Amino acid sequence: MSRLGRFFKFDEGGAFSKGAAVAQGTEGDGHSSSQSEQDLSHAGVLRVFPPVPGSTRIVLIRHGQAECNINRVVGGVKGCTGLSPLGRRQVADLADRLYESGELRSATTLYSSVLPRAVETAERLRPVVGSGPSALGPVVQECELCELHPGESDGMSWDEVVDKLGVPDWDRDPSVPIAPGGESWSSFIVRASDAVRALARRHPGELVVAAVHAGVIEATMISFLGVPPETYRRGWVHIAHASITEWAWVPDEDRWILFRFNDSCGIASS
Repeated sequence: MSRLGRFFKFDEGGAFSKGAAVAQGTEGDGHSSSQSEQDLSHAGVLRVFPPVPGSTRIVLIRHGQAECNINRVVGGVKGCTGLSPLGRRQVADLADRLYESGELRSATTLYSSVLPRAVETAERLRPVVGSGPSALGPVVQECELCELHPGESDGMSWDEVVDKLGVPDWDRDPSVPIAPGGESWSSFIVRASDAVRALARRHPGELVVAAVHAGVIEATMISFLGVPPETYRRGWVHIAHASITEWAWVPDEDRWILFRFNDSCGIASS
Protein backbone atom coordinates (compact mmCIF):
# COMPACT_ATOMS: atom_id res chain seq x y z
CA MET A 1 0.00 0.00 0.00
CA SER A 2 1.28 3.49 -0.84
CA ARG A 3 1.94 6.08 1.82
CA LEU A 4 -1.25 7.83 0.69
CA GLY A 5 -3.32 4.70 0.92
CA ARG A 6 -2.64 4.43 4.63
CA PHE A 7 -4.20 7.82 5.35
CA PHE A 8 -6.70 8.45 2.57
CA LYS A 9 -9.60 6.56 1.13
CA PHE A 10 -10.35 7.10 -2.56
CA ASP A 11 -13.74 6.61 -4.13
CA GLU A 12 -14.39 5.60 -7.72
CA GLY A 13 -14.43 9.22 -8.86
CA GLY A 14 -11.03 9.93 -7.35
CA ALA A 15 -12.29 11.88 -4.33
CA PHE A 16 -10.91 11.03 -0.95
CA SER A 17 -11.50 11.72 2.70
CA LYS A 18 -8.71 12.32 5.18
CA GLY A 19 -8.60 9.99 8.15
CA ALA A 20 -10.61 7.34 6.32
CA ALA A 21 -8.49 4.71 8.00
CA VAL A 22 -10.23 5.71 11.24
CA ALA A 23 -13.66 5.68 9.62
CA GLN A 24 -12.97 2.27 8.08
CA GLY A 25 -11.99 0.88 11.44
CA THR A 26 -8.78 0.25 13.29
CA GLU A 27 -7.88 -2.29 15.91
CA GLY A 28 -9.83 -1.70 19.11
CA ASP A 29 -12.06 1.12 17.80
CA GLY A 30 -15.22 -0.97 17.78
CA HIS A 31 -15.76 -0.76 14.01
CA SER A 32 -14.92 -3.51 11.58
CA SER A 33 -13.27 -2.64 8.26
CA SER A 34 -16.21 -4.20 6.42
CA GLN A 35 -18.71 -1.62 7.62
CA SER A 36 -20.14 0.42 4.77
CA GLU A 37 -20.09 4.21 4.55
CA GLN A 38 -23.86 4.11 4.96
CA ASP A 39 -23.45 2.34 8.30
CA LEU A 40 -21.15 5.15 9.45
CA SER A 41 -23.29 8.01 8.15
CA HIS A 42 -24.69 8.73 11.62
CA ALA A 43 -21.55 8.02 13.62
CA GLY A 44 -20.99 11.57 14.81
CA VAL A 45 -17.38 12.61 14.43
CA LEU A 46 -16.68 9.52 12.30
CA ARG A 47 -19.31 10.49 9.75
CA VAL A 48 -18.20 9.99 6.13
CA PHE A 49 -19.64 12.43 3.60
CA PRO A 50 -20.14 10.78 0.22
CA PRO A 51 -20.39 12.95 -2.92
CA VAL A 52 -23.74 14.75 -3.13
CA PRO A 53 -25.57 13.96 -6.40
CA GLY A 54 -25.78 17.01 -8.66
CA SER A 55 -23.30 19.02 -6.60
CA THR A 56 -20.41 20.99 -8.05
CA ARG A 57 -17.01 20.30 -6.51
CA ILE A 58 -14.64 23.26 -6.29
CA VAL A 59 -11.03 22.45 -5.41
CA LEU A 60 -8.98 25.48 -4.39
CA ILE A 61 -5.21 25.01 -4.39
CA ARG A 62 -3.02 27.64 -2.81
CA HIS A 63 0.03 28.48 -4.92
CA GLY A 64 3.47 27.29 -3.83
CA GLN A 65 5.74 29.60 -1.91
CA ALA A 66 6.44 32.73 -3.98
CA GLU A 67 9.43 35.02 -4.27
CA CYS A 68 7.30 37.89 -2.99
CA ASN A 69 6.49 35.83 0.12
CA ILE A 70 10.11 35.36 1.12
CA ASN A 71 11.23 38.86 0.03
CA ARG A 72 8.34 40.55 1.88
CA VAL A 73 7.17 42.38 -1.23
CA VAL A 74 3.54 43.27 -1.93
CA GLY A 75 2.73 40.73 -4.63
CA GLY A 76 0.25 42.31 -7.01
CA VAL A 77 0.68 42.24 -10.79
CA LYS A 78 3.88 44.31 -10.46
CA GLY A 79 5.35 42.76 -7.33
CA CYS A 80 4.77 39.07 -8.06
CA THR A 81 7.60 37.34 -9.94
CA GLY A 82 6.43 33.75 -9.59
CA LEU A 83 7.38 30.83 -7.38
CA SER A 84 10.51 30.41 -5.29
CA PRO A 85 12.63 27.25 -5.64
CA LEU A 86 10.85 25.82 -2.58
CA GLY A 87 7.51 26.78 -4.11
CA ARG A 88 8.33 24.81 -7.26
CA ARG A 89 9.30 21.83 -5.12
CA GLN A 90 6.02 22.09 -3.20
CA VAL A 91 4.01 22.10 -6.43
CA ALA A 92 6.08 19.18 -7.73
CA ASP A 93 5.29 17.26 -4.53
CA LEU A 94 1.59 17.94 -5.05
CA ALA A 95 1.81 16.94 -8.72
CA ASP A 96 3.43 13.63 -7.74
CA ARG A 97 0.66 12.99 -5.24
CA LEU A 98 -2.08 13.86 -7.74
CA TYR A 99 -0.51 11.58 -10.34
CA GLU A 100 -0.39 8.70 -7.85
CA SER A 101 -3.86 9.21 -6.41
CA GLY A 102 -5.76 10.39 -9.50
CA GLU A 103 -7.99 12.37 -7.15
CA LEU A 104 -8.47 15.25 -9.62
CA ARG A 105 -8.61 13.14 -12.76
CA SER A 106 -12.29 13.91 -13.32
CA ALA A 107 -11.76 17.69 -13.33
CA THR A 108 -13.18 19.49 -16.35
CA THR A 109 -11.52 22.91 -16.05
CA LEU A 110 -8.41 24.38 -14.42
CA TYR A 111 -8.50 28.03 -13.39
CA SER A 112 -5.96 30.40 -11.88
CA SER A 113 -5.73 34.03 -10.94
CA VAL A 114 -3.69 36.28 -13.24
CA LEU A 115 -0.83 36.62 -10.74
CA PRO A 116 2.36 34.79 -11.82
CA ARG A 117 2.62 32.62 -8.69
CA ALA A 118 -0.86 31.19 -9.27
CA VAL A 119 -0.44 30.86 -13.04
CA GLU A 120 2.85 29.00 -12.59
CA THR A 121 1.26 26.70 -10.02
CA ALA A 122 -1.63 25.88 -12.35
CA GLU A 123 0.64 25.27 -15.35
CA ARG A 124 2.85 22.90 -13.36
CA LEU A 125 -0.21 20.96 -12.15
CA ARG A 126 -1.97 20.90 -15.53
CA PRO A 127 -0.55 17.51 -16.64
CA VAL A 128 -2.06 15.75 -13.60
CA VAL A 129 -5.46 17.53 -13.49
CA GLY A 130 -8.27 16.13 -15.59
CA SER A 131 -7.81 13.34 -18.11
CA GLY A 132 -4.82 15.04 -19.75
CA PRO A 133 -3.70 18.48 -20.94
CA SER A 134 -5.26 18.15 -24.39
CA ALA A 135 -8.65 17.17 -22.95
CA LEU A 136 -8.47 19.72 -20.15
CA GLY A 137 -7.52 22.66 -22.35
CA PRO A 138 -5.49 25.72 -21.34
CA VAL A 139 -5.50 27.23 -17.87
CA VAL A 140 -8.29 29.81 -17.62
CA GLN A 141 -6.99 32.97 -15.94
CA GLU A 142 -9.40 35.21 -14.04
CA CYS A 143 -8.52 38.43 -12.23
CA GLU A 144 -11.46 37.98 -9.86
CA LEU A 145 -9.57 35.03 -8.32
CA CYS A 146 -6.61 37.28 -7.39
CA GLU A 147 -5.38 38.05 -3.94
CA LEU A 148 -6.49 41.38 -2.46
CA HIS A 149 -5.76 44.17 -4.98
CA PRO A 150 -3.00 46.25 -3.36
CA GLY A 151 -3.37 49.51 -5.31
CA GLU A 152 -0.40 51.85 -4.99
CA SER A 153 1.40 49.51 -2.60
CA ASP A 154 1.96 46.92 -5.35
CA GLY A 155 5.66 46.10 -5.70
CA MET A 156 6.68 47.92 -2.52
CA SER A 157 8.35 46.15 0.37
CA TRP A 158 6.11 45.81 3.38
CA ASP A 159 8.52 47.99 5.33
CA GLU A 160 8.03 50.73 2.71
CA VAL A 161 4.28 50.36 2.93
CA VAL A 162 4.37 50.86 6.69
CA ASP A 163 6.71 53.88 6.43
CA LYS A 164 5.14 55.64 3.44
CA LEU A 165 1.48 54.66 3.40
CA GLY A 166 0.72 53.14 6.76
CA VAL A 167 -1.45 50.07 7.10
CA PRO A 168 -5.13 50.02 8.10
CA ASP A 169 -6.28 48.41 11.33
CA TRP A 170 -8.73 45.93 9.84
CA ASP A 171 -9.57 44.52 13.25
CA ARG A 172 -11.20 47.88 13.96
CA ASP A 173 -12.47 48.81 10.50
CA PRO A 174 -12.17 46.25 7.66
CA SER A 175 -13.75 48.71 5.17
CA VAL A 176 -10.58 50.84 4.92
CA PRO A 177 -8.56 50.22 1.68
CA ILE A 178 -5.09 48.74 2.09
CA ALA A 179 -3.64 51.63 0.05
CA PRO A 180 -4.89 54.28 -2.40
CA GLY A 181 -6.51 52.46 -5.31
CA GLY A 182 -6.57 49.17 -3.42
CA GLU A 183 -9.25 47.01 -1.87
CA SER A 184 -10.46 46.89 1.68
CA TRP A 185 -10.63 43.58 3.54
CA SER A 186 -14.43 43.59 3.56
CA SER A 187 -14.75 44.38 -0.17
CA PHE A 188 -12.19 41.69 -0.98
CA ILE A 189 -14.17 39.07 0.94
CA VAL A 190 -17.21 39.80 -1.22
CA ARG A 191 -15.29 39.89 -4.51
CA ALA A 192 -13.27 36.70 -3.91
CA SER A 193 -16.14 34.59 -2.55
CA ASP A 194 -18.43 35.76 -5.36
CA ALA A 195 -15.78 34.69 -7.89
CA VAL A 196 -15.78 31.15 -6.47
CA ARG A 197 -19.58 31.11 -6.42
CA ALA A 198 -19.53 32.05 -10.10
CA LEU A 199 -17.31 29.05 -10.87
CA ALA A 200 -19.79 26.71 -9.20
CA ARG A 201 -22.72 28.13 -11.16
CA ARG A 202 -20.75 28.06 -14.41
CA HIS A 203 -19.94 24.34 -14.04
CA PRO A 204 -23.02 22.56 -12.62
CA GLY A 205 -22.29 19.00 -11.53
CA GLU A 206 -18.60 19.21 -12.46
CA LEU A 207 -15.27 19.11 -10.64
CA VAL A 208 -13.38 22.38 -11.11
CA VAL A 209 -9.87 23.16 -9.88
CA ALA A 210 -8.45 26.65 -9.28
CA ALA A 211 -4.94 27.75 -8.29
CA VAL A 212 -5.54 30.70 -6.03
CA HIS A 213 -4.30 32.50 -2.91
CA ALA A 214 -4.59 32.20 0.84
CA GLY A 215 -6.86 35.24 0.96
CA VAL A 216 -9.27 33.75 -1.56
CA ILE A 217 -9.52 30.52 0.42
CA GLU A 218 -9.96 32.50 3.63
CA ALA A 219 -12.72 34.52 1.96
CA THR A 220 -14.65 31.34 1.11
CA MET A 221 -14.30 30.09 4.68
CA ILE A 222 -15.72 33.35 6.00
CA SER A 223 -18.49 33.71 3.43
CA PHE A 224 -19.61 30.11 2.93
CA LEU A 225 -19.52 29.25 6.64
CA GLY A 226 -21.31 32.47 7.56
CA VAL A 227 -18.63 33.79 9.91
CA PRO A 228 -19.80 37.26 11.08
CA PRO A 229 -17.38 40.17 10.49
CA GLU A 230 -17.12 40.94 14.19
CA THR A 231 -15.84 37.39 14.83
CA TYR A 232 -13.05 36.90 12.29
CA ARG A 233 -9.75 38.72 11.91
CA ARG A 234 -7.43 38.89 8.93
CA GLY A 235 -5.31 35.75 8.98
CA TRP A 236 -7.60 33.87 11.38
CA VAL A 237 -6.73 30.61 9.61
CA HIS A 238 -3.33 29.36 8.45
CA ILE A 239 -3.34 28.07 4.87
CA ALA A 240 -0.26 26.15 3.76
CA HIS A 241 1.42 26.59 0.40
CA ALA A 242 0.28 24.05 -2.22
CA SER A 243 -2.52 22.87 0.07
CA ILE A 244 -5.98 21.80 -1.07
CA THR A 245 -9.33 23.07 0.17
CA GLU A 246 -12.43 21.48 -1.34
CA TRP A 247 -16.01 22.69 -1.35
CA ALA A 248 -19.16 21.13 -2.77
CA TRP A 249 -22.01 23.40 -3.81
CA VAL A 250 -25.50 21.85 -3.67
CA PRO A 251 -27.56 23.91 -6.13
CA ASP A 252 -31.02 22.72 -5.02
CA GLU A 253 -30.33 24.08 -1.54
CA ASP A 254 -27.77 26.77 -2.46
CA ARG A 255 -25.65 25.20 0.27
CA TRP A 256 -21.89 24.81 0.62
CA ILE A 257 -20.28 21.72 2.16
CA LEU A 258 -16.63 21.84 3.22
CA PHE A 259 -15.08 18.49 2.26
CA ARG A 260 -11.48 19.24 3.22
CA PHE A 261 -9.40 22.19 4.35
CA ASN A 262 -5.65 22.90 4.18
CA ASP A 263 -4.84 19.39 2.99
CA SER A 264 -1.04 19.47 2.55
CA CYS A 265 -0.22 15.80 2.92
CA GLY A 266 3.18 15.06 1.37
CA ILE A 267 4.04 18.72 0.64
CA ALA A 268 7.42 20.09 1.71
CA SER A 269 7.29 22.99 4.14
CA SER A 270 10.98 23.88 4.04
